[in-house]
Amino acid sequence: MNKQIYPLLIAQFLSAFADNAILFTVIAIVMQSTFQASWYVPALQSVFLIAFVVLAPWVGGFADHHAKSRVLIIANLIKAAGAGLLLLDVEPLIAYCLVGVGAAVYSPAKYGILPELAGHEYLVKANSWIEGSTILAILLGMVIGAKAADYSTHLALTGTIVLFLVSALVTLSLPVTVSPKPVSGSKIITFGRQMGQFFTTPRSLFAILGGSLFWAAAACLRVIIVAWAPLVLLSKNASEIAELTLFLAIGIIAGSAIVPSLIPLEHLRRARIPAYFMALLIVGLSFTESIWPARFMLFFIGMMGGMFIVPINAVLQESGKQSIGSGSAVALQGFFQNLAMLLAVGSYTFAASQKVTPIAAMWSLGVLVLIATFLVSMRLPKNPQM
Repeated sequence: MNKQIYPLLIAQFLSAFADNAILFTVIAIVMQSTFQASWYVPALQSVFLIAFVVLAPWVGGFADHHAKSRVLIIANLIKAAGAGLLLLDVEPLIAYCLVGVGAAVYSPAKYGILPELAGHEYLVKANSWIEGSTILAILLGMVIGAKAADYSTHLALTGTIVLFLVSALVTLSLPVTVSPKPVSGSKIITFGRQMGQFFTTPRSLFAILGGSLFWAAAACLRVIIVAWAPLVLLSKNASEIAELTLFLAIGIIAGSAIVPSLIPLEHLRRARIPAYFMALLIVGLSFTESIWPARFMLFFIGMMGGMFIVPINAVLQESGKQSIGSGSAVALQGFFQNLAMLLAVGSYTFAASQKVTPIAAMWSLGVLVLIATFLVSMRLPKNPQM
């Protein structure tokens, strides 16, 4: 394993920590205000995702045609600017959208640089480390960010700005790889052409559809928990909700750690099995009424999710490197994943505005994930080499 993977892990950890600290800071701002409409937190998640969908035709090429290490720095500065707007009391929907722009620029460079730092034999392992460190950052960002925000939202936001800037400084130690010159012409037309080039094998199609399914379910479950926990478990503030979702994050870390030995790239078809279990566990969570059973359910949901998404990411990066470029492949993945997340969270936002209970929404989510997993798995042939 290339030792230059370690600065990337540190930079990604700090950036992901700040991303999630901001989210729970905004949740704390909403919970502390007199305005607590049930649709507002899902709407915040939606404006974050819109940037990924709208910018997808541009951010992949930007990552592939510039040094990815420098793209990571630019993205961190954009996210810091969004946190700064929140600190200046700008409307959270606008400020958090700018954080989403930074995240949309960051994602293709973060995953696209992995094939440059790790060869084929280490790619799943490198993804496992990235996913594990990211989820650890999410875990700590949620808990520490929520506690800091419950104490002082200004303190929490100042901390996130510092973390984004430190992440950018760490990224300076990554190699500056010479990239091909950008192709002239319409980025949207190029993006459409890349989509056709990438969807040439069942494996790449499965990677896109499977990743979209996982992140749509994860995003929807997270916003449902924000409404479900106070109703069912009587959670009173952002810290208690963050501590609950901590078990989901720990589960994803565990799943990411054990999956390289269970689902190598040559046996991608196995990834559908944890996805089925994840769906059934979400249904089971909807019937949970006390804190510890809920925590255990969330842990195993996270474990199954980690085992599902890590090999999918590795296949997508390798397929992208061999076809349209790893950064462009990640941007393409980001477009479909975030479009799926936007539709899922948007659907829940509408359902919440129509007084659908979080319990019913969670049960429905589990059933839909079960059905979608079956449909997505049909796209993957039995031949493991395809």
